[in-house]
Amino acid sequence: MFNQKLEQESVWDYPRPPKLEAIDAHIEIVYQGIKIADTKGAYRVLETSHPPVYYLPPDDVQMEYLIPVSGQSFCEWKGVAKYYNIQVGDQVLSKVAWYYPEPTEKFGAIAHYIAFYASPMDGCYVNGEKVTPQPGNFYGGWITSNLIGPFKGEPGSWGW
Repeated sequence: MFNQKLEQESVWDYPRPPKLEAIDAHIEIVYQGIKIADTKGAYRVLETSHPPVYYLPPDDVQMEYLIPVSGQSFCEWKGVAKYYNIQVGDQVLSKVAWYYPEPTEKFGAIAHYIAFYASPMDGCYVNGEKVTPQPGNFYGGWITSNLIGPFKGEPGSWGW
């Protein structure tokens, strides 16, 4: 288990292919003043040059705000991803959360666990620290103060 105190990490020490790691960090997501998720039972995916992507158990997500949408994407490591919109009142965020209904065997533990893009949220938090979204609109990593980059998604990093 990853301990509560975030120790300094370089994303260049993360493996490729990526690995899945259970964590006991406190993860919270807030949108439109509503706590969409609150858990200490998440996983994170670590991949060279990327800040971690956090996957939260659906039981710790306010699923009434998530709306399944059509479309999918494919990850060579995890398989086929499906997406959710988030709707709070009349505010809708399009395809801001995703999950793997049938991930590859190596990532089987995160089946139906949900990841969120941080940028459109009021805040995404790891142990009370508001994260910075990974640069680039495609990537879903969360940057905390203990991480050392440079990070995939920054200008000039497309070919990494």
